[in-house]
Amino acid sequence: MCEIFISADPQSYESRTRSVRLHGVVTSIRLENLFWQVLDEIAQRDGMGVVQLIEKLYDELAAARGEGMGNFASFLRVCALRYQALLAQGRIPADAAVAIASLDARTVLHALPQGWGRPLHDAATAA
Repeated sequence: MCEIFISADPQSYESRTRSVRLHGVVTSIRLENLFWQVLDEIAQRDGMGVVQLIEKLYDELAAARGEGMGNFASFLRVCALRYQALLAQGRIPADAAVAIASLDARTVLHALPQGWGRPLHDAATAA
């Protein structure tokens, strides 16, 4: 079993720091290379660069959660993991030409496994 995991390219779990500007404030985000690759794939699907995607995610998270955003780097890791899991489940099309923004969120998120997130109606009432 473990060979499936330990055979990963060591470069994939090396960390890399990127500086990004979020509303005029420069901040550094440190993630493992594999997370940067997945975020880049997500960004490309919607015609963005990684920094643009990070800015968009930051803005939407701030709008939804306000000041209580928590650890943003961890949030980005969870975004990458959720994307991969939703791809594996067929909830997001494997065709990278299909933009994430074109998908109906309610359909993609319908009946998520326990612990994957609050129902969308709760998110709407919390905002």
